[in-house]
Amino acid sequence: MKKSTQELLDILKNTPAFSNYAEQEEAELIEVSLSDYLNRLIQVKNQDLPSLIRKSGLDRTYCYQIFDGRKRPSRDKVLALCFAMDLSFTEVQQLLKATGYPILYARMERDSAIIFCLQRNCALSDANELLYELGYEGLA
Repeated sequence: MKKSTQELLDILKNTPAFSNYAEQEEAELIEVSLSDYLNRLIQVKNQDLPSLIRKSGLDRTYCYQIFDGRKRPSRDKVLALCFAMDLSFTEVQQLLKATGYPILYARMERDSAIIFCLQRNCALSDANELLYELGYEGLA
């Protein structure tokens, strides 16, 4: 990827047919499944799946189905996995964007609480506790 998102938006705005854009900018477009992205992160972060599953608080079978690509979890379950992998706020936003989930939005109180916890490297249990204190559902 060499072009910025803004550059791609400008090109898209001035392209008469989408097929032209898709063909010319094919190398710039990303399409990655959640399972592929998560499995790549596990390798990059040098983590093992069983301990990650334990830290996520999610059902073991369900997690294996996520990592096999058989299940597409809710955004909250993805965020629980992000906390279990100790991802940074930037890494979480990139994962959400690349896999088609809405990014965390600081103007929403619940998302702000999650951002707060990510920026402070909180454990999933701490994030859930803060969410409960604010009257929201936990992540897992």
